[in-house]
Amino acid sequence: MSQVATIGRMTIDEMLALPDNGHDRELIRGELREEPMTRRNRRHSRTETRVARFLDDWLDTQPKPRGEVVSGEAGFRLKRDPDSFVGIDVAYVSLEVAAMDPDAAFFEGPPILAIEILSPSDTQEKIDEKIALYLETGVALVWVVSPRFRTVTVFRPDAPPALFNDQQELDGGPHLPGFRVEVAKLFGAGYR
Repeated sequence: MSQVATIGRMTIDEMLALPDNGHDRELIRGELREEPMTRRNRRHSRTETRVARFLDDWLDTQPKPRGEVVSGEAGFRLKRDPDSFVGIDVAYVSLEVAAMDPDAAFFEGPPILAIEILSPSDTQEKIDEKIALYLETGVALVWVVSPRFRTVTVFRPDAPPALFNDQQELDGGPHLPGFRVEVAKLFGAGYR
């Protein structure tokens, strides 16, 4: 279960200076969230790989210069004062954010697209909090991917959530021009 630090607001530098205790840490509006390391299952890992691959294939078709696709809990400082720092399963980052400091340990600013792939340990409260944080810090598009139910829920700051199942096609709208994929392809075969 997630724990909220009681030491008051924390900065990213203070969080990164904490000793490594094998826990996942994030900062949400300056409040430390710490929980045991998430154990991802095969469905999560396979879905993350497939989602990143389809996005990377799409990105290769876009004119240069272009942003980048990252995965594997890529670190993002979404906002300062108070700091918000999260790991995102898969993200599409604008050229401007990607180019800020290519050697930095994390991205400074929000991605265009943030994708959360649900794990068995995720709670609705945790996912809702991250969606709200993403949208309030300037993420244009959020996908919450459920390998278990083979669905993608799309969140935008200017529209109600939209649910896509594995019989439908997902598109990237104006933020990912030309991106289209059958939702079923994000999950692959054999995971019903």
